[in-house]
Parts: sequence; structure tokens; C-alpha cells
Amino acid sequence: MSNYIMEENTIHISQIVGETVSSHNGHYTVCWIKNEIECLEINGNVYQNISNSIIFLDSKAYWKIGKSDNGHSSGYILYLAESVLSNPLLSNLHINQVRFFSSDEIPLFKLSPGIEKRTQAILEMIDELLVSQLNHRDDAILSLLNTFFVYCDGQCNIQSVASSTNSKTNVVYKYKQLVDKYVSEKHDVSDYAELLTISPKYLNECVKEVLSVSSKNIIIEQLLMRSRHALKFTDKTVKEISFELGFSTPDYFSYFFKTHTGMTPSSLRKS
Repeated sequence: MSNYIMEENTIHISQIVGETVSSHNGHYTVCWIKNEIECLEINGNVYQNISNSIIFLDSKAYWKIGKSDNGHSSGYILYLAESVLSNPLLSNLHINQVRFFSSDEIPLFKLSPGIEKRTQAILEMIDELLVSQLNHRDDAILSLLNTFFVYCDGQCNIQSVASSTNSKTNVVYKYKQLVDKYVSEKHDVSDYAELLTISPKYLNECVKEVLSVSSKNIIIEQLLMRSRHALKFTDKTVKEISFELGFSTPDYFSYFFKTHTGMTPSSLRKS
């Protein structure tokens, strides 16, 4: 450990429990919105359908989260001084290279369910450490921030752009919700197009335009994420996992997994 010493008030974190407005001038902001909120207003533009998302906001942005004050948390807001992002541990990350925080568009990441749980755990640990007096506390916080941003930049999270008017964005949002809910039962794009009462061709057109990937890629991403998690963190057999994820046979599951990862399920479990 480098025994990094953090300057006072360079990092602040708070939960979203009611209406919240930007108040940390000069700080960059990361909003992790776990549950649905009423709206997110950024520089006068109103965004809806924002949930299970991470949003990066420039230090000069004015923003407001609309939420009824029911006492339940809808996520976290993380405020970061520029000096934190300039730390050598974070300075080479993709988030800085593409200047997420100063982009003309609002970068937004839709998180898959498994990553969502880990994201919450990381932010909760940062929150606890900020009020602690533990030795090497600042090093630990910096390491957790690094892990958090690596997840944001990882292949499990698909980058999009927040939109206030684009109807195609709403189609993609609803599609991702349906995939999260039914991916263990439905593996075909046509099944989701039917639920959305649109054609598979139009659904793919929407996903391609908004996320720059195919609609099938969203399904594959979810299946791989869930299968990796089950293989690494449960004692379920490959056969049990394959049937739980809706594959017709364990052999077909193994073929699918190896095609997309280059590894068999058994070899991943041993790694």
C-alpha cells in the first residue's frame, strides 16, 4: 500500500432518499440510481426511465433528482474532487481517457443484476470507510473507487447515452427490463419483440442505434453474466445451471459458453 493521504472533503457519498439537487460545486458527480425515480433533470433537460444505471456528471452541471421522500434509498450519489481522479491509480482508466465527466452527452451505464449487487457493496464500503478511523483508510477507499470504475468500464456494462426524447431509447430500456426478467426462459429476440408488440427487425434497429450492439448481444451478455456468477459463487452443477438458465441440454450450454468465452464451464470453475 502507498499510504495515500486524502485531502479533506475530496470525496463525499450520500444516499438518494428524497429530492436531491447538486450542491458540491467543483466536484464531479457519479449517480448510481438503483430503483426507479420520478425524473432526473440535468441542465434543464428532464430524463425519465432511469433506473439500474450509473450516470457521470461534470462538475459544472446543474442536476436534480425527483423522488418522493418515502425513506427508502434509490441509490447513491458519489462526489469526487478533481484531485481524486488525477491520482495515478485512477488516471489511466477509460473514464478519464474518454473524458466521461466533460462529454457533451450524458454517459449512462445500464448495469446487469449481478454487477448491480457488487456495485452496491462497493459503494456501501466506501460510505463506511469515509467515517472510519482505520489505518490505511484512504488507500482502501482509492482501491474501491478503482474497482468501481473498472466495473463501469467492463464488458458486463453496456454504455448508452441518457435521452429525454428519443422513443427508441425507451424501447431499449423496456427491452433490457424484459431481458433481466425473462432471460432464464426466453433466449430469442423474437420473444421479446412479441412482448413489446414490435417486429424483431425494429427492435434490433433500436438497440443498434442506442447501444451500438445487436439485440441478441443483450441476451448473450445476461446469460454469460449469470452463468459466470453461478459457476464461480455457487455449488450448483453445470447441469443444474444449464437448466436454470433455460438451455435445453448441458451440452448445448457448454457449447454456448465456450463459443462466447473460449472456456468450458468446468475450466472456468477451476480457474
